[in-house]
Amino acid sequence: MDVGAVFAGYRIERRLGAGGMGAVYLAQHPRLPRKDALKILSDAHADDPQFRARFLREAEIAAQLQHPNLVAVRDRGEHDGQLWIAMQYVDGSDVAELIERGPGGLDIERAAGIVGAAAHGLDEIHRAGLLHRDVKPANILIAEKDGAPDRVLVTDFGIARAADDSTTLAASGATTATLAYASPEQISGDPMDRRGDVYALGCTLFQLLTGSVPFPRDNPGAVMYAHLNEAPPRPSLMRPGVSSAFDAVIAMAMAKNPEDRYSSCGALAAAATRAALVSGDLTDSMSRIGRTRARQRGPLIAAAMLVITMVAVLISTFLLVGADPPATTAAATTTDTARPRSVNTAEWGAYGYIVQAFPELLPPSPLASGYRDIAQCLPMDKDNNVVSFDETTAQGRLFCIGPLDPVRTMAVECNADRSPKYPEHFFAKVEGDERWVRASGSGWVNWGTDIEFDGKIMGQLEVYFDDPGRNFCAVRVHGGTSGTELHDKWWPDAPL
Repeated sequence: MDVGAVFAGYRIERRLGAGGMGAVYLAQHPRLPRKDALKILSDAHADDPQFRARFLREAEIAAQLQHPNLVAVRDRGEHDGQLWIAMQYVDGSDVAELIERGPGGLDIERAAGIVGAAAHGLDEIHRAGLLHRDVKPANILIAEKDGAPDRVLVTDFGIARAADDSTTLAASGATTATLAYASPEQISGDPMDRRGDVYALGCTLFQLLTGSVPFPRDNPGAVMYAHLNEAPPRPSLMRPGVSSAFDAVIAMAMAKNPEDRYSSCGALAAAATRAALVSGDLTDSMSRIGRTRARQRGPLIAAAMLVITMVAVLISTFLLVGADPPATTAAATTTDTARPRSVNTAEWGAYGYIVQAFPELLPPSPLASGYRDIAQCLPMDKDNNVVSFDETTAQGRLFCIGPLDPVRTMAVECNADRSPKYPEHFFAKVEGDERWVRASGSGWVNWGTDIEFDGKIMGQLEVYFDDPGRNFCAVRVHGGTSGTELHDKWWPDAPL
């Protein structure tokens, strides 16, 4: 359509591009002082009743949804036999264009942020009982402003349908989603639910991280085969600085079986956010270790290695567990009197003896929550590698994730032969140590700070025990801004 032309009262200013089943134009509203994105059904489909019905469905669906991460529909109608929709105009670009600017992938935190915002919009679609069915970078709009967070909106509901609509790509006459992001069930013709959108969002996240679609192939048949049969690719192998935590996120988001995927787009986004934190922390820590070795070999190296150890548990959580974050329930809150005091040591395998020593501190099962929401505990060996719960090691180590206020991670280390562990200082700056005596026993507690060269400060607190039932163990808590913060906020009520 020519610039300056009038369509349904709207004056066309310029073409914005193709959108699903029609072309999209920037147009001046006929009465209000605003510009809208005007979508007009293409002539090729103008006489097709099925496409016309679906075009109208887009307007009806989108008009029901009011969300800051969804493009709003403002008007609809028919003009000279052509259907049209007036939508909110987003002054910016789409994520596909953003990826083209940086072909090696976006900043990791920014990629996670875009996926998180898009997930909010998609979850709103799903709550309304609808599916998008064509999630991809080109259908995620982004408005960039200097010094402000990206404004992200999901658009183009051209093939959105009710969740109980069984039409698939294999159905006769069905409009196909973009194959680069289509889920296996969407390709094969099996019933699809919201987890098909989860799969497509996982493909989008992969492209944001690496600049490439998950399965770049020469022809559509090869792409379809890959979605149906090949393992999800690993972004960490394609781009330095992307931690292996993202490998597990992508693997779960793009699982062939929908039952094995995240239960929602929001759960995928939360996992991506955690993986982004791991990637940033791992890069910082490795850089700091290199600088430390160049300047001195001493306690600061040990502190740096501990940071790597703590980061490793986050990575391991994604690699082995790959599950949504444990839900907070009445039985797993910071009110410890509500949490069961007994544990099923069989679930902990060879590490049951550690949980027996600290039944009120550790979760009752590996994926449950313990004291102050400590959760997702995994066993690791002395080289910070994840091991099986059935694998016996000379020093058993359980690493758990904290709620970040103030505990970030916790490690419980116990000598399998029950030989005593003695106090050590695994931090750069000692802030305090003291003898402790409680009804449960006695021992030593030390605390200090790990001060990084880039100015970041992290606290650590270590607890040792006198009684034979626990003197072969040590508890190390990491987080906060100082060891003193951990001592003041976590230690007084810790069930030790």
